[in-house]
Amino acid sequence: MFAYVVAAVFLLLFGAGVLRDRRRFSNAVYLGLAVTFLGLGLLAGLEDAPPGVGVTVAVVLLLVLALGPVALAGLLCANGVKMVRKEGRSPANLLSLLAGLGIFGVMGLMAAAVLSHSATLGIVVGTLLMVLGYVSFLFLCFVGYAFLYGRMRIRRDADYVVVLGSGLLGGRRVPPLLASRLDRGREVYATLAERREVDRTPILITSGGQGPDEQLPESHAMADYLVERGFPADRIVREDRSRTTEENMLFSHALMEAERPGSECVIVTNNFHAFRAALLARKAGVNGQVVGSPTAAYFWPSATIREFAAVFLQYRAVNLGICGALALMGGLAYVAALG
Repeated sequence: MFAYVVAAVFLLLFGAGVLRDRRRFSNAVYLGLAVTFLGLGLLAGLEDAPPGVGVTVAVVLLLVLALGPVALAGLLCANGVKMVRKEGRSPANLLSLLAGLGIFGVMGLMAAAVLSHSATLGIVVGTLLMVLGYVSFLFLCFVGYAFLYGRMRIRRDADYVVVLGSGLLGGRRVPPLLASRLDRGREVYATLAERREVDRTPILITSGGQGPDEQLPESHAMADYLVERGFPADRIVREDRSRTTEENMLFSHALMEAERPGSECVIVTNNFHAFRAALLARKAGVNGQVVGSPTAAYFWPSATIREFAAVFLQYRAVNLGICGALALMGGLAYVAALG
């Protein structure tokens, strides 16, 4: 019963957080804690389940715990190889492969600790598992809430649609990843324009500056892409100074405030990037919802790991502090073992 009460408390905190502002990572943590304690409550209730049910659930859980990490690591490695073949060997494209190899490495350390009967190695593995458990919990919270956030209804009263830029092909052409954002931006614009009076039709902002290997600002290439496909040129504003997502938010916000102070917007990026972009929009003071455009399935694992890593470091003081405390616990256990 206690676990159910705690789950209900966190669920209430989650609901209140969503009503206050959907763009908060604490919402993801509250939801994760609610689901965790609900699961613990259900497991505790198996004692009163009909004969055979508890045993079946225990067997299923053991199989998941034993085979799940192996299957996950294998899938990540396979995805990493595919990413390298399709996208090249950049560090960002290696993330899923490195994550898969890392899981295999941890399993190897666990096996070595068991076979060697080494107390020191056992403490190292235990400490590592505690840290990885914390990080994995946050990762699942991030993925779960990002999934929910991406399915929230688009607000209908926005004055602006902001499409975030990304790199250009050959320094001047819009790549498929960016094209999907622009096509999604057109859809959002059309939805908003249907419900607005002529003198208050929304404005679409293409946001992206010029990188060192680009021949023109991303926002200009994005605007050209839209105009070539029939989008009205007089409804486009080009924000051509930004180099990062945070600058996309800050500089686009400045343009919106100069023209229509206090206006709301819908920000468009790729779906794997939507939740982190929402966190950055809140940090920059932008009154906007973020929506995502489709992305190739093979791109998801590495992109999601990269987005989570950025969010983890965005709250580095808390996260690294907790990881440090867990490592300290392992150190104290080692000292106690020596004594």
